[in-house]
Amino acid sequence: MLRTINFMGVRNVAFGFTLFLTALALFSCFHKGMNYGLDFTGGTLIELTYEHPADVSKVREQLTEAGYHEAIVQSFGATTDLLVRMPGADPQLGHQVAEALQKVGGDNPAQVKRVEFVGPQVGEELRDQGGLGMLMALVGVLIYLAFRFQWKFAVGAIVSLIHDVVVTVGILSFFQVTFDLTVLAAVLAIIGYSLNDTIVVFDRVRENFRVLRKASLIENINVSTTQTLLRTMATSISTLLAISALLFFGGDNLFGFSIALFVGVLAGTYSSIYIANVVLIWLNLNSEDLIPPANTQKEVDDRP
Repeated sequence: MLRTINFMGVRNVAFGFTLFLTALALFSCFHKGMNYGLDFTGGTLIELTYEHPADVSKVREQLTEAGYHEAIVQSFGATTDLLVRMPGADPQLGHQVAEALQKVGGDNPAQVKRVEFVGPQVGEELRDQGGLGMLMALVGVLIYLAFRFQWKFAVGAIVSLIHDVVVTVGILSFFQVTFDLTVLAAVLAIIGYSLNDTIVVFDRVRENFRVLRKASLIENINVSTTQTLLRTMATSISTLLAISALLFFGGDNLFGFSIALFVGVLAGTYSSIYIANVVLIWLNLNSEDLIPPANTQKEVDDRP
């Protein structure tokens, strides 16, 4: 049997660290802002193919010499395929870039496979819809937990999820990682992952109210968290290993997605212990909160 770890003994220190990290993340979001990708800001995407394997750094230098200093060049699929992303509202920009590369291509000229233009208005709509989708996910979580457990559990889970999203977005802002639709998908996935981790702990806390009748809430949380610790570590470590593989071998296209997931999993594991549980303590959860309300339907005797 595992020795009970006194997680809540350092909850005040953890709360101070949480406040500092959250404040830093919010400061970065408001001061530096997000480095939105073409999906949100508008711009041009060009897919090129070469007869022989293309050198990404060389193509980037060629674009810089041609005057396209803000171009982002990435490997795409095979070694002969490249993806060029550029800001700009000119629908003809993609064809101009392709012509510039074909002129300096030498014995390995570039062929244009596709050119896509995303207007700023479309990008703004995507950004608004993405934020609305994140908000709806949080509201859905609140309703689900309120019915599944009790409203105090729901508040703890929502505070934990908000922390995870704020910290993840703040770190992306601080390092100016490109925020596109794939990163937004990662943020939404973080909400689901963190919620699952929190529910496992909450389930054990609720069960232990029936088993540990004389234990205080803090003792219950320490025991419950210790009992689920191995499961939490196994899930988090295995998930981080898979994300690390994407981070190092997935290429530039999956870099932002992988970074967001990596930070989110770490934040979700931390918040399920030191945020969600601490909120339960603040709200003074007790066994009476888990007792369903009695049916007080009044019987009416119609007999004379």
